[in-house]
Amino acid sequence: MILWADEGLGCVVAPCDKVLDYRLQIEERAEHDVLRRNKGKDRMHIRSFFVLGGALLLIAANAFAGPKEDVAAATAKWGETLGQDDPDKVLALYAADAVLWGTLSPTVRSDRAALRDYFVSAFKILPGLKVSFGEQLIRVYGNTAVNTGYYTFAYTKDGEPKTLPARYSIVFVKDGQNWMIVDHHSSAMPTPPR
Repeated sequence: MILWADEGLGCVVAPCDKVLDYRLQIEERAEHDVLRRNKGKDRMHIRSFFVLGGALLLIAANAFAGPKEDVAAATAKWGETLGQDDPDKVLALYAADAVLWGTLSPTVRSDRAALRDYFVSAFKILPGLKVSFGEQLIRVYGNTAVNTGYYTFAYTKDGEPKTLPARYSIVFVKDGQNWMIVDHHSSAMPTPPR
């Protein structure tokens, strides 16, 4: 036990070792609780930092995407939409005055009804239709772009997987934020001469 006196106050303070130990334990617990709370806040701040940073990178990537990347994305969207087997969804990617000379068509399609009819027929002739793209050559001229390349259609006929390699030229016109197809020519890849 420790004893000391303060003559000015006229009292004797005599804390024992147990009281000091108890007080130290309380202070350590309080300090540990503060550290634990702060550690949780730090984790929350770190998580927030990474979420915010990721969002900013995504926004920046979109902000810096150029017209060629936008046209490539519009072309990929056409391919994905084609795989949904819904003529109306595909038709929505074409401008109101679009022209289509399709791979399977002996005639050019130059109005909405004819374009829709082409895709209705194509989905019947080529069930389970999917497309994969090869090389693409994209050129942008202001609000107009041309994407020329080749793609391969895959489908199932009589239970057998089949493919149809083809070449294409797609002309896009920018309408607001969207690149709409205004001209689309597609033809089967010719077999090489022997």
